[in-house]
Amino acid sequence: MKTIKIIGGGLAGPEAALQAAHAGCKVALYEMRPHRSTEAHQTADFAELVCSNSLKSESENTAPWLLKQEMRRAGSLLLREADATAVPAGHALAVDRVEFSKRVATLLESNPNITIHREEVTNLDEHDPNTITILASGPLTSPALAAELQRLTGADHLAFYDSISPIVDASTIDMDKVYFAARYDKGSADYINCPFTKDEYETFIDALATAEAIEQKSWEKLPEDGNPVAAPEKLQYFEGCLPIEETARRGRDTLRFGPMKPVGLTDPKTGRWPYAAVQLRQENLRADSYNLVGFQNHLKFGEQKRVLSLIPGLENATFLRYGQIHRNTYIHAPSLLTETLQLKAHPSIMIAGQLSGVEGYTESIASGLLAGRYAAALAAGNEPTPAPRLSANGSLTHYITHAESKRFQPANITFDLLVPLEEELRKQIRDKKVRHAMQCERALAAWDAWLNA
Repeated sequence: MKTIKIIGGGLAGPEAALQAAHAGCKVALYEMRPHRSTEAHQTADFAELVCSNSLKSESENTAPWLLKQEMRRAGSLLLREADATAVPAGHALAVDRVEFSKRVATLLESNPNITIHREEVTNLDEHDPNTITILASGPLTSPALAAELQRLTGADHLAFYDSISPIVDASTIDMDKVYFAARYDKGSADYINCPFTKDEYETFIDALATAEAIEQKSWEKLPEDGNPVAAPEKLQYFEGCLPIEETARRGRDTLRFGPMKPVGLTDPKTGRWPYAAVQLRQENLRADSYNLVGFQNHLKFGEQKRVLSLIPGLENATFLRYGQIHRNTYIHAPSLLTETLQLKAHPSIMIAGQLSGVEGYTESIASGLLAGRYAAALAAGNEPTPAPRLSANGSLTHYITHAESKRFQPANITFDLLVPLEEELRKQIRDKKVRHAMQCERALAAWDAWLNA
């Protein structure tokens, strides 16, 4: 049986390693931290959650819920640890990120089929007959490895900008000015809500408009030739994760319809929805820190302190981490990857995680789960069977490998990616929730059949 070499200790890499090891394969897992860090990571831990601590919705019959249900049925080890380290977050699955990483590390280090190497990989041997390689080095792949990947693919990387939300010390929040609530009182009231009056909102927007941004770093600059030496004319942000100052530039009320949306958040003091609201989500099991949901930004730290202190309840808050923006890199999957995540030109090399063009923690783990299973089949001399198109996992992979080339952008799991119901059914069933429930039932049936096969 061939050895499986996995590069990257983020989310996709560890999940792939555990899946392949469970199948009886010998796995060599490489992580360059702590010898070489990245511009966004703060630790050398496996499965570090760099941005938020949320793995998205657990509401039944939503697309993120469906993806996680499929992963649970397939025995995702990282999702199991996420469930074990969950913190209150309403309808979302949020985790204590430190405890989550510790538990993942324990799984990896205690598995006799996994050997861990703390070193940077800079070469990919596409001709090695004894090795299947999974490249899951993430969106902050080192320049040397990125250049090696570019040599193999013959294609330029694409780049967009992703982000990190600020985190505040819970003990410094003025609890007299905020309130716990869930939207429309659904589920448990796990989010702290900072309510704005119209005047407070206008003052906040004015301050945000004059805030000074951080100068673009050299490592963020990626021109067409792939060498980080000259800045593009404008930062290419990922539309699904815009910084708040960029959102605000699109109109004074844009934030009120985005991360500051007050809908369904009744203030117990007034009995009404506030004019706008900032939500804080619990960071860890101790509940001693909260992150500002959707408040990623590219402002200087001093400016963040000035602007964010205008949020009601955070006037005297201590920020444990300020928001940041960092460049993420991903391959052009539609032209490079098969539906089993293999490079078309070099099938012994696979790409998983955000580097492949999936976006989000859950999606990255899902990609690693599939890659680990596919690699195990290849290592045993078998041809892997792609995840079924009707499933959420299959639909996500189908998107990144079949998207329109000129408009390809990383994707989260949404119902738009799933196979729609037949036209006749769509005409008969007007209720979107009912249609989504039917799609979920169909997806899980197809997924179960694939797992059993």
